Amino acid sequence: MLTYNTQLKHLILPEYGRNIQQMVDHCLSLEDREERTRCAYSIISSMAKLFPKIREEEDYQQKLWDHLAIMSDFKLDIDYPVEPLKADNFNSRPEKVPYTAEHIRYRHYGKDVELMINKAVSMEEGPERDELVMLIANHMKKLLLSVNADGVDDIKIFKDLADYSHGAIRLDPETVRLHEFKIIAPPSNKKKKKR
Repeated sequence: MLTYNTQLKHLILPEYGRNIQQMVDHCLSLEDREERTRCAYSIISSMAKLFPKIREEEDYQQKLWDHLAIMSDFKLDIDYPVEPLKADNFNSRPEKVPYTAEHIRYRHYGKDVELMINKAVSMEEGPERDELVMLIANHMKKLLLSVNADGVDDIKIFKDLADYSHGAIRLDPETVRLHEFKIIAPPSNKKKKKR
């Protein structure tokens, strides 16, 4: 009966293949520490030959020895030329990222637009503030078009901008025009038939 890879021992780092894993298992079974160390060096040499591009990295030796430690399940007792990776460092979980549960008034605009509007409100009147307000309004229109492909009215953007800024920023639809963005359909992958 044939033996399939699915019936064999699970590979810890499958990119190195079953032969390297068998070499590591053999190295673990050796009794003499010096012989184990020589065997480990030959395994590292084989691993480096499998991936010649790894030699271009500056700490490739550290990476290879760490991979050897991982493949041996951190049980290989040899004289490492570099400080090997420890099992407790490998299995540690990252700290939980603290997310703020702040309410976003209009989710399609996102939190960044809200922050930019607050920045524009805090600026003093002048051409720099006017330019920032126009950039924000055009960006809001672009974001709204991404969720509403039928089209967006400038008055809706001006209303949302005034609402976000609590009335501090008001644009007149009679005098202010926003950019006209066109939604371009993705190219068709169908080939044209020849006549």
